[in-house]
Amino acid sequence: PGLLAPGANITTGTVSALAGIGNDGRFLQMTAPVQLGNSGGPLLDRRANVVGVVVAKLDAMAVASRIGDIPQNVNFAIAARLATAFLATQGVAFNRETQGTILGAADVGDVAKAYTLAVSCAR
Repeated sequence: PGLLAPGANITTGTVSALAGIGNDGRFLQMTAPVQLGNSGGPLLDRRANVVGVVVAKLDAMAVASRIGDIPQNVNFAIAARLATAFLATQGVAFNRETQGTILGAADVGDVAKAYTLAVSCAR
């Protein structure tokens, strides 16, 4: 916060696998770039529906030291079904509304602003 423009940022990418490292089906692999602090952000489809929650990026340096090549844009999100299951077990109310119209990236961002907010922790 404070380094870049305030407010929500959106970037595009694709879901490149329906599983994470070790074929872990709890995760989606995506190509959208992930930066420090993106964890907890929504992974949205082209209809602005939440399909996952950003949790990690592949450690490019560790992989490069093992295979001799730097992987690019290998990032992960927890599948939305797990996030909603967690919220339900914690007694957190949430809506399951879905959008039906395919949107452009800027429009997806505009729709997402209505249900997305930044959360930060301070010590």
